[in-house]
Amino acid sequence: MNLARNIIIGVSLGGLLFSSVSLAAEPAEVEKFVKARVDIGEMMSNYFQGGGMFKEGQRPSADQMKDMGADIHTKLGKLLAKYDLTVEEYRKRSPEVFADDAAVKSYLNEHPDMKTRYEALPLDRMGRGGSPGRGY
Repeated sequence: MNLARNIIIGVSLGGLLFSSVSLAAEPAEVEKFVKARVDIGEMMSNYFQGGGMFKEGQRPSADQMKDMGADIHTKLGKLLAKYDLTVEEYRKRSPEVFADDAAVKSYLNEHPDMKTRYEALPLDRMGRGGSPGRGY
């Protein structure tokens, strides 16, 4: 009975260890996603800088919003292509990669120039800080 209990505990702990190891992001993947997030954040900031094409207090129409969404999606697709990613792949995988906070912090600490750019991103839109935004 004691042997069976020890085997069950050992298998359970081994499974937990294996699952936590498999969830850790690879350093190359962290680098790719951090660089992509920085580029996306800078692109979006430039896109909306100065209020864009609308006067202060003016909201875009539904058609204008649809056109803007399509334009952003196209630009995002082109930007992510240089990282060999699609918009869908990025949106699916980025929460997993950025969930490995230790790996992201380690990469940023090794690359101070990228850390400066990353920390300059708007918190509410980049999936950091209090509000997750769209999670780019």
